[in-house]
Amino acid sequence: MKKLAIIVSFLLFAYTAFASEKPLWVEAEGEALMSEIETPKEVMARAKKDAQNKAVEKAVGVFIRSHTLVSNSQLAEDLVYASVRGKIKKTETIKEKTGWDTKDRNLYRISIMALVEPVYPEKGGTINMKLSLSKSDLNEGEAVKIFYQADTECFVYIFSVAADGSVTLLFPNSQNREHLAKPGTGYEFPPAGSQIKLKAMFLPDFKGDSTSERIKVIATKKKEEIVPLGFQEGLFKVYDSKSTGMISDLVKRLNQLDPADWTEATVEYQIKR
Repeated sequence: MKKLAIIVSFLLFAYTAFASEKPLWVEAEGEALMSEIETPKEVMARAKKDAQNKAVEKAVGVFIRSHTLVSNSQLAEDLVYASVRGKIKKTETIKEKTGWDTKDRNLYRISIMALVEPVYPEKGGTINMKLSLSKSDLNEGEAVKIFYQADTECFVYIFSVAADGSVTLLFPNSQNREHLAKPGTGYEFPPAGSQIKLKAMFLPDFKGDSTSERIKVIATKKKEEIVPLGFQEGLFKVYDSKSTGMISDLVKRLNQLDPADWTEATVEYQIKR
């Protein structure tokens, strides 16, 4: 049997870095128009809620720009967009920018300073996933194993993300179709005794001496149709961006899921000649 080739490189960065992210103060403005059946107090509450929503949206944008993972080819890690959320810890009203509009007395505006902290699925969701590799610095041709464990029963999907953004599906595959993980049970891929081997290799026509790539694990509470999105099965062949799905395709599908129903974990590894 041919060996399974994956393109790899690791710095073991991933989502563990997010855990140290500090809350961020942002300024935002909200507004609400009073209807005939509302009281001024109700309008003011709606305007404040609008300001809080905008503050979270603004803070999330900062978190994304600060921690977007970038590969050797400068391709942004779009999956961050599907993961990060924001939670307001504290608000302060900017009084000099708050009040009823001078021209439209039914329009109320409020400006606030909000302290927003980032929330990621692995912290705030209902699935916690641990992910690691047998080695994070690999020579070309060297074998590697993937280890994972979830604290909740879930369906696991393992992908290899190459430096050009192409995504190949490692698991489930034609030889290992059962991908339900039991809580608290440690798993490895390829499984013990399997004829499948993961072997570090460069993308075709790669001219450099080293590169960084990623293994990404998606865990969902329900079996999801995230596989048939153009991702080719990463067995017996190395795929590039012209022959398999892209990370953006995976993001679009995950964005349709409730954040509490899925999580993801990523590890990077370094491969060199």
